[in-house]
Amino acid sequence: MLLAPRLLRAEGARSAPPMTAESGDLWVFGYGSLMWRPGFPFRERSLATLHGYHRSLCIFSHVHRGTPEAPGLVLGLDRGGRCRGVAFAVEPEHADGTIAYLREREQATSVYLERHVPIRLADGRAVKAVTYVADRNHPQYAGRLPTEDLLHLVNQGVGISGANPDYVTATHQHLAEMGVSDPVLAAIAERLAQAADPTRSATTASRSASLSARR
Repeated sequence: MLLAPRLLRAEGARSAPPMTAESGDLWVFGYGSLMWRPGFPFRERSLATLHGYHRSLCIFSHVHRGTPEAPGLVLGLDRGGRCRGVAFAVEPEHADGTIAYLREREQATSVYLERHVPIRLADGRAVKAVTYVADRNHPQYAGRLPTEDLLHLVNQGVGISGANPDYVTATHQHLAEMGVSDPVLAAIAERLAQAADPTRSATTASRSASLSARR
């Protein structure tokens, strides 16, 4: 479901999207639901690494996975570290439509800043890509929260794109399939699974006790 277009806060939104010199393609870097649900046509998909930012559950969701009264939490790119995600190459004839779609999808409340960033593809190629980073000055920027607060917000969040636990679990599963480790998402996903299946918690505790006895 697309939202009505909004006025953008991102300076990058006023400039032309980055195109590669070789092909003229637009590259898009996804680190959350874009990885498995891009929603736009693309001719190539590749694992990619972005330096200078890390993936974080740092955005209060008021639309897609929560409401202003009961916010959820969604991912943003926050400063520092690196992030492994998925890059998509979009052919020139679809570039303008893709940018318009991404702005409607990502900028529902203008909590992200559109940026053109250098990324490294899995085969070693270096390209510039469009991505969306957390605006630390926005009221919906949550920053770094304790695990229990993360869990509470994720559990309560439901928005137009569905339940917040489904979003976190799906992201964790896709990262695991990519061979990417995210300890925070893994811990939250495990707690969500335990809550959905109490026997899972008992099994985990039994395994931990068995491992301790062997040491």
